[in-house]
Amino acid sequence: MVMLLSATTMIVSRESEPQEILTAQVRIQPVAEMAPEPLPPLLAEFVQFMEHELDSSNTVGAAFTIVQGGSVVYTGTYGERERGSGKMVDEHTLFRLASVSKGFGGVLASLLEQEGVFSLNDKVVDLYPGFVLKDSASTADLSIRNLLSHTSGLVPYAFDNLVEADQELSTIIDRLDEVDISAPPGQLYGYQNVMFSMLDPIAERTTGKSYRVLLQEKIFNPLGMTDASAGPVDLERNSNLAYPHVKTRKGYVALDPHEGYYNVMPAAGVNASISDMGRWLLALLGYQQEWLPDTVISAITTPIVYTPLRWQYTRYWEPFRERYYSLGWRIYEYKGRKIMYHGGYIRGYRAEIAFCPAEDVGIAFMENSPNNLASRFVPSFMDLILE
Repeated sequence: MVMLLSATTMIVSRESEPQEILTAQVRIQPVAEMAPEPLPPLLAEFVQFMEHELDSSNTVGAAFTIVQGGSVVYTGTYGERERGSGKMVDEHTLFRLASVSKGFGGVLASLLEQEGVFSLNDKVVDLYPGFVLKDSASTADLSIRNLLSHTSGLVPYAFDNLVEADQELSTIIDRLDEVDISAPPGQLYGYQNVMFSMLDPIAERTTGKSYRVLLQEKIFNPLGMTDASAGPVDLERNSNLAYPHVKTRKGYVALDPHEGYYNVMPAAGVNASISDMGRWLLALLGYQQEWLPDTVISAITTPIVYTPLRWQYTRYWEPFRERYYSLGWRIYEYKGRKIMYHGGYIRGYRAEIAFCPAEDVGIAFMENSPNNLASRFVPSFMDLILE
């Protein structure tokens, strides 16, 4: 398969609006020649690695972007939105971000705290009347910070089965008093989707605006993320969607777009294009201070809890021990650098994002035909640039 690549350079100062200075899209071979200016050798090597891996893995459709020094230095799109359709992925094709959505939740909560809407230390029971857990002490002590750092104390993945059964979030929250508790709030890491997504009703009750509207007003619109949205995609308004695919004995098969996990919007409900992700990375690296000030970036990059991850989550990384979670972000201390990271999976989609403040670099990857390339994307890049 020929790789269809879009190479874009976007120059941004830390005080200015992004200004796209060049966009081109052609079928090219080799990939690295597509850059408006020659890529540094390590980045060119990574682009060539991606071209080979996308082809050899039979990926249906994908997109990736590299941000460095205030610029989107490379954006690549590959393959089809739906296998056999002839409709190619472009820089504005929407993918589901799955758990990469959590990073938006952490930033939004930090912005609302800065505006004085609430404190991350506020107790959930005070903001969500009627909230009850199995243990009265945990009910009283649970904070917003605990929700967003997976330190609620509940057993991991509480009621994900109800999420997958498409039950409404409010209905699931009403049953949280049935869930076993393994520790008091703030002591242990236990990954959650339902608890994390309590940010949705809390934000709405404290602002009078829906979570979807808050994302649009405080993140998507100010940062110029013109394709991004939260919740089910209206295909009549925007048909440029990468369809989900599953692997069978005969190869990847397209599925109809589904609404799984949109009922936990903060945890897994954001859709975005690779163009959007480049702008998001620039903001996270400090190049949109008007909208994402250093106080917010400091909040999300400060470790809250140690995360003892199973080996399969980091099997493509060189061995390291320092792994933490913050507000919707994983923090890895890797080869002497702090790497902010998150991955996401939902049926038919994979997404990956990472940025390294010390190196002023960030990357994102999305695909509509899950395979292990997604797991190798971030560590392969970091191993190159941190040598």
